[in-house]
Amino acid sequence: MKSLNTEHDHSAAESGNGYAVTDPIKNVDEDGREKRTGTWLTASAHIITAVIGSGVLSLAWAIAQLGWVAGTVILIIFSFVTYFTSTMLADCYRAPDPVTGKRNYTYMDVVRSYLGGRKVQLCGVAQYGNLIGITIGYTITASISLVAVGKSNCFHDKGHHADCAVSPYPYMAVFGIIQIILSQIPNFHKLSFLSLMAAVMSFAYATIGIGLAIATVAGGKVGKTNLTGTVVGVDVTAAQKIWRSFQAVGDIAFAYAYATVLIEIQDTLKSSPAENKAMKRASLVGVSTTTFFYILCGCVGYAAFGNKAPGDFLTDFGFFEPFWLIDFANACIAVHLIGAYQVFAQPIFQFVEKKCNRNWPDNKFITSEHSVNIPLLGKFNISLFRLVWRTAYVVITTVVAMIFPFFNAILGLIGAASFWPLTVYFPVEMHIVQTKIKKYSPRWIGLKMLCWVCLIVSLLAGAGSIAGLISSVKQYKPFRTIHE
Repeated sequence: MKSLNTEHDHSAAESGNGYAVTDPIKNVDEDGREKRTGTWLTASAHIITAVIGSGVLSLAWAIAQLGWVAGTVILIIFSFVTYFTSTMLADCYRAPDPVTGKRNYTYMDVVRSYLGGRKVQLCGVAQYGNLIGITIGYTITASISLVAVGKSNCFHDKGHHADCAVSPYPYMAVFGIIQIILSQIPNFHKLSFLSLMAAVMSFAYATIGIGLAIATVAGGKVGKTNLTGTVVGVDVTAAQKIWRSFQAVGDIAFAYAYATVLIEIQDTLKSSPAENKAMKRASLVGVSTTTFFYILCGCVGYAAFGNKAPGDFLTDFGFFEPFWLIDFANACIAVHLIGAYQVFAQPIFQFVEKKCNRNWPDNKFITSEHSVNIPLLGKFNISLFRLVWRTAYVVITTVVAMIFPFFNAILGLIGAASFWPLTVYFPVEMHIVQTKIKKYSPRWIGLKMLCWVCLIVSLLAGAGSIAGLISSVKQYKPFRTIHE
C-alpha cells in the first residue's frame, strides 16, 4: 500500500490519471491527486449522457410488449430502485465514514474497502466487461444512426418503398477516428464539456421523437394498443410474447444502469459540499429527468404506433417526414454517442494505465509526458503510452463492431450479467456493512428481498436476450450492406 507521500511524489508522472501538477498546493487535493472541480450539475450531465442512450427511442417497443399498465409501472419501479441503490453507492465513496473517510477512486476500490476478497474480482469482471461491450455497441449504434440519415434522404427522393442500401462500415471507421482523437483527453475530470454537449444532443433527439409521435397521435393515424400489449395469436406467438416481454423488462432495467460509472463520476466532484450529498442530488436530477423522457418516449411512442411499434422509431423509420428533421435527430444521436463512448471508455483507460504505472513505475514510456503546443488549444500533455494504448483499444472495438454488427443483441446479455451485481447487489451489501444493519432485522430482510427479486429479473432478462441473440445469429451475414 503506497503512502500518501508516495502518491504525491508520483502524481505528476501517472499518465493513467492525467496529472500535470505545477503547484502542489493549488492544483492537488488532500491525497496528492489532481484537484477536482466537478459539481452536481456536471455530474448530472455525466449521468444523463450515460443513461439516456439512443435506446430511449426503443422504449415504445418495450411498452408494446408489456402493455400500458405493466410497461409504465415497471418503468417507475426501476427508476425508484436505481435512485435508491445509487444513494447507497454514493455513501460508500469514502470509507468507513461517508463524509470524512478515505476516498475510493473506482468501483473496485469501493468494493475492496467494504467487502474485499473475490467480490473485488467479480466486480471488475462485471464492470469492465459491461464497459467494453457498451463501447462496441455504441460504435454500431452510431453507424446505424448515420446510415439512417442516408436512407432518409434516399426515401425522400425515391419513395418510401425504394431499395435504399447504405453500408455502415465507412461510418464506423469515421466514428473510430473521432474516438481516437477524443480518447487523448487525459481523464474523466476533463470530460465535462463533452458530457454537457452530449446531454443537449440526447434531449434534442428524444424531444424530436416525442414531438413526431405526438403529431402522429394528433393526426389520428394511431396503432392499436392494449392494456396488456401485443396480442397472442394476432401480433405474436405465445413463445414470442414470453421472450419479448422478458427482453422488454431487461431493456427497461438496463436503461437505468449507470452504476457502472457512478463512482468514477463521483470522483470528479470537489470535496465541498460533501461528495455524497452532491452525488445524491445529481442522481435525483439525472434519474428524474431520464424517467420523464422514458415515460414520454415509451408511452407516446406506443400510442402512435401501437402493437406494431418499431425497435427504434427514428432509425427503423417509424417516421419518414419531415426528412430533414429525421436527419437532424439521427445526427444528434451520433453526436451524443460520441460523448457517451468516452464516458464509458475512460474508466477502462484509467484502470489499465493505473495498473501499468504501479507495475512499471520506472518505465519512461509509460510514465513520462511531453508538453505539446497545439494551435488554438494551447499547451497539452501527451503521453506516448496513452496515445498507443488508447488508439489500439479504439481500433480493436471498431474492428469487432464491423465483424459483429449484431453485437447490440449481445449487449442485452452483458447488461443482464452486470445489472444485478453493479446496480443492486454490491450497493446493498456495502450499505449493510457500512451502517451495521443487524442480520434478520426488518431492514436487512427487506434489502435482501430486493436483491433476490432483482436477480430473478436479471436472469429472465438474460434468457430473453439469449433468445434474441440466437435469432440475430441465424440471420447473420458478415460485412453486409444494410437494406430497408
